[in-house]
Amino acid sequence: MELFRLTIAEAAGLISKNELTPLALTESVMGRIGALDSRVGAYITVTKDIAMEQAGRLSAGSGNSPLHGIPIAIKDNMCVKGVRTTCASKILENFIPPYESTVTTKLQEAGYCLTGKTNLDEFAMGSSTENSGFFTTKNPWDVTRAPGGSSGGSAAAVAADMCIAAIGSDTGGSIRQPASFCGVVGLKPTYGLVSRFGLVAFASSLDQIGPITKTVEDAAIVLNAIAGGDNRDSTSAHNAIPDYTAVMSGNLQGIKLHGLKIGIPEEYFIDGMDREVEVAVRAAIEEMRRLGAEVVSIKLPHTAYAVAAYYIIATSEASSNLARYDGVKYGMRVSGSDLISTYMETRAKGFGQEVKRRIMLGTYALSSGYYDAYYKKAQQVRTLIKRDFDEAFKRVDVIATPTSPTTAFKIGEKADDPLQMYLSDIFTISVNLAGVPAISIPCGFDSGGLPIGLQLIGRHFDEAAILKAGHAYERAVGWYERRPSI
Repeated sequence: MELFRLTIAEAAGLISKNELTPLALTESVMGRIGALDSRVGAYITVTKDIAMEQAGRLSAGSGNSPLHGIPIAIKDNMCVKGVRTTCASKILENFIPPYESTVTTKLQEAGYCLTGKTNLDEFAMGSSTENSGFFTTKNPWDVTRAPGGSSGGSAAAVAADMCIAAIGSDTGGSIRQPASFCGVVGLKPTYGLVSRFGLVAFASSLDQIGPITKTVEDAAIVLNAIAGGDNRDSTSAHNAIPDYTAVMSGNLQGIKLHGLKIGIPEEYFIDGMDREVEVAVRAAIEEMRRLGAEVVSIKLPHTAYAVAAYYIIATSEASSNLARYDGVKYGMRVSGSDLISTYMETRAKGFGQEVKRRIMLGTYALSSGYYDAYYKKAQQVRTLIKRDFDEAFKRVDVIATPTSPTTAFKIGEKADDPLQMYLSDIFTISVNLAGVPAISIPCGFDSGGLPIGLQLIGRHFDEAAILKAGHAYERAVGWYERRPSI
């Protein structure tokens, strides 16, 4: 087997036994990037020299972390000191941060090798990676289709074996939806479990960093490394961090789910959802029942209001966060005749259409006379959605839903209809509003050979439950073993 096809767990086992060197593994992955990325477009910046230098300093068997010598890609909205960080925007095209994000600092301490910075929808605003300021990433399963977004570059890189794992960010589904489209695993942790320091802000009360991997076990390994409190992020939780891999005991076919209650919300099986998606997700739920879980019907009654509430809150926070890009402090500067015209010219040329659309929506929602009617009301609805989850988790341990109502759509198919694009996140948005953890796991393929994702949602800070359920299901069915033929 080619080395680039290894999982983290497989590669770590070989490295620890001196049967594989980090240098050989990194050479294999960098060769894969060189051979494929011209077709996929997963990376904005490939850091081959950095990766090879990092791997050369590491020796097989000498690390105390399973990420020792593992090539990992980073979404290009997280700062890596000395490496260009663009947020896929012209306004930051040549920005080189003078500091390191907390997540990448922790990965450095664990011994990772940086393969590069991956493409995304500009400032993480989108569901297809078609809104990048540079180019569109392709789905490795079918290069005429979108990889999802905004972490489409990270998901495509993992699916195409152009890294062993990747890091993404999730504001309304931006880890889970591309993971579903690309047939990989994507974990959005509880809000506050992973530090956001060094993540370029989109919507600060919603953003969360998480792993995109080939298996659930790999997601747990990465989460072990990046979770934890951080004094530089006032929203991070200083909770004790368990070993998330500890729940994955048992042989490959012997992991059971006895005692686990799984809730199925009727609001997530809606008219208009792709029939093949519904069939695959219901089959996955039945498989978890066969593994010993109890399956019960639940209600999340305010789900219908999630998309509207999300797009008011997210755009309002984006309007505030993106006000800093004015051509004065850093990034692109287009000089005008005075200060105001400099602001206007810089932002007009630096921001893409989707970013401008969201800034305008958010500015309107926050404006005098409209704040109470829009932003305040959306926050009240957010509270009701969180209460729905709180009530549901009094009855169940995990909630199972589809990740996306469809499989990957064709590039350009929804580009002219922003509302249809926004609705592609309909099953993931509530999780961010409530701040709970969720994971997307492959649960089958449609008749065209495109992956389908199962979403498992857990209580606040109970990542262990969704990881255990996901791992048991994954090992029972083996969908993770199927890779694109690109």
